This record gives sequence, structure tokens and C-alpha cells, in this order.
Amino acid sequence: MARRKKLGPARILGIETSCDETAAAVVENGRLALSNVVASQAEMHAKYGGVFPEVASRQHIKVIDTVVEEALAQAHLELGDVDAIAVTRGPGLPGSLLVGLNMAKGLALGSGLPLYGINHLEGHLYSAWVQLGEAATGDPGPQFPLLALIVSGGHTELVLMKDHLHYQRLGGTLDDAAGEAFDKVARLIGLGYPGGPAIQQAAEGGDPAAFKLARAWLPDSWDFSFSGLKTNVLHVVRELTAGQDLQIGEARLPQARQAADLAASFQQAVVDVLVGKTLRAANEFGAAEILVAGGVSANAVLRAAFTAESPLPVHFPPMPLCTDNAAMIAAAGYFRHALTGAADSLDMDIEPGWGLG
Repeated sequence: MARRKKLGPARILGIETSCDETAAAVVENGRLALSNVVASQAEMHAKYGGVFPEVASRQHIKVIDTVVEEALAQAHLELGDVDAIAVTRGPGLPGSLLVGLNMAKGLALGSGLPLYGINHLEGHLYSAWVQLGEAATGDPGPQFPLLALIVSGGHTELVLMKDHLHYQRLGGTLDDAAGEAFDKVARLIGLGYPGGPAIQQAAEGGDPAAFKLARAWLPDSWDFSFSGLKTNVLHVVRELTAGQDLQIGEARLPQARQAADLAASFQQAVVDVLVGKTLRAANEFGAAEILVAGGVSANAVLRAAFTAESPLPVHFPPMPLCTDNAAMIAAAGYFRHALTGAADSLDMDIEPGWGLG
């Protein structure tokens, strides 16, 4: 393609504050993470059963200076040693996004470094290119054309990538994202927050065929829907708990085995749809490889299903880079910097509802 050119060396400082993780990282040449620092707020928000936006933005303000300093220190660099700054511009929580963007603007203004506003979803895609320092290898990374599945707490999207920075959105969730469904179902079953790890742990001792749960295939589109599956689980829980009030999500199933079986059945229903639709789309659009990224890409059952069922190579991010992090933002920033050089101005604003493609 016309955009293709030889990629030059560059170190990018990335900053990510789209939700409840305050993160900074330095990535070299879009591949090697020299540092990756994440200050998580998960325990802080657990009592709310989800992210409380005002609490998240206040916590970002408290720790962002320290997180950026630590990222540079771990990389054994000073700000003047990096070539550009990349920051999440959206989508995400407005208050959280503002903290990261303002931090990045201040650093860019003081240093004269170019600044790149990165789409958070684009960052998730580029997480599969990043290698952590101690695990770095010489592999070339994902190859185009790619069929990418972004599956996280806020997004479930199929994206065709024909080259770097080239995105064609094929479909997305019409209601709950897969990760959001994990959180809500975990609350219904009484497993706590965050739901993804809680469901996976409970499901390890369960039978994925114990309950017949809905699978919304939506055969005439590449979109997803998980609200019906969530409602299906709600009805099952009501039957098993003799109709106890589930409004606050504190149901306790009468038997531990029931919780394990229901968690496993729910998890399998989600995995079946994600894998099935992704493989069909990859075949339909002539993809050479598949990329799966986002928080739910850490799920062991999902990874195993893709590995077993895909006739194409499948790429996943390293486990620490599945959830929100700044290394993925720095990697995406590298390709913007190296291939376009089109830095953003210091007056750019956040884009809370920014779509991809």
C-alpha cells in the first residue's frame, strides 16, 4: 500500500487513563516494552460492583505523576530520551480521559515532543504486537490481512485490518459487551467483581453443558448480543433461589455446584459465539491471521477454543497486556509516529464516544 514505508527506530511514552487503570509505559519500535506500569483501582471499585467514575478520576489525579515517573525510571530513561508521547483520547470515561490527556499535554508542552491522541480500541489491537522485555522474541508479529476481535468490558467488535492503521469495522455489540455480561452475571450468581476472573475460577469445577443457555448468533450480521444470555441466566437463578430479590445482585445459589455449573455454562455460551463468528468472518473476508485482544482475551477457555478450532494463526497479547495498559497505547503511537508523522495539536480534546474505523 502507499502508506507502507520503512519503519524507523523510536521510543514512545504511552499514557492510559480511559477507565480505572492509571498506566504509563515506554515501548521501543512498537514492539518491545521497556516498562509497563499500571496502578489498578479494582479493589477500590469492587464495593460498587463496577467502576464509579468520580472516584476513578480523583484517583487518577493522585497517582498519575508517580506512575509516569516510574515508567521512565523502569526504562532507565528520562523524558528527553523518548521520541514522542501517545495518550488515550477516547473512548472512555470523560473525567478519567481528561486526567491522562492533560498530563500528556503538559509533558509535550514542556519537552517539545510530538503528541499523538490514540483510540483506546486501536491500542487493544496493537497490544498483540508488544513483547514484554523478559519474554521478547524475534517473531515478526501479526501479519495482514488480519481479522481482529476486540472483546472487553465495554466493547465487543470485529475489525478487519488490511495494513497498519487501516480499520474496517464489521460489527459490534448491540447491547452488553461480553466483558460487561461477565460482570453482570457474576453479580447474579454472587461471585463478585471483576466478573471475568470470578466466572473463570468458578467455572473450573463446573459442567459447561449443565444448563442450556441462549446463544444469539445474529446470522445475517457480524454484530453481537449478550443481553438475552444475561436475562436467561437471571431466570435460571430466580428458579434456583426460589425467587429471592436479585435487584442488588447478591443472590447465593443453594448449592456451590449450581454456581459452578451455571458459571461454566454461561462462559461456554459466550465463547461459542465469539469464536464461531470470528472464524466465519475470517473466512468470509480472506484473513491470513486472527487477532484477539481486550480484557476477555485473557480467558483461558476462550484462548483454548481459538487455538483448537482456528485453521489460521491466532495472536493474543501477553497476559499482562490484555486488560487496560499503556504499552498498547505507546505501540499504537509508534506506528502513527513512524508511518504518518501526523502529530496532534495541543488543543485536541477527549473523545469519550470515539469509534474505530
